[in-house]
Amino acid sequence: MNLEIKTYHQKQNSIDEAICDALYEVIDHELAESESKIWHAHPVWFLDGNPIVGYSKQKKGLRLMFWSGADFEEERLNVRGVKFKDASMFYQSVNEINQVELKRWLAKSRDIQWDYKNIVKSKGVLERIK
Repeated sequence: MNLEIKTYHQKQNSIDEAICDALYEVIDHELAESESKIWHAHPVWFLDGNPIVGYSKQKKGLRLMFWSGADFEEERLNVRGVKFKDASMFYQSVNEINQVELKRWLAKSRDIQWDYKNIVKSKGVLERIK
C-alpha cells in the first residue's frame, strides 16, 4: 500500500479504517495491473489512466464508487450519478462487504468502461471504450 493511501486509511475512525483496509485488499488484488493513488482526496484505481473504482468517507458512510458502474446492472450499486455513468453503495460496517459481489463488480469494471480520462477533450461527453 502506498504511503498516501495508508495515511488516508489512518485518518479514518476505526470502523471506517477497517472498511477501507478490507476494500483495499480486494481491489488491489483483483486489479493488480492497475495504478492506485490519492485522487481528489481519496483512493482511486486507474486502468490505462482511466478511473475505475475508488472509495471515500461521506456522511452516509464509506462510499464505494465505480466510475462506469451504472452499466454493471447490479442491484446493490444503487446510488447513481446524475450526469455521468457512476454507481455507488455505502458501507457502515466491514461485515457488509460481500467479497464475491465485490470481485464480480471489479471484473465488470475491467470489461465495462466509459472514457473519463478524455472527458475534457470530448467537452464533457462520455464515450464507451469497452
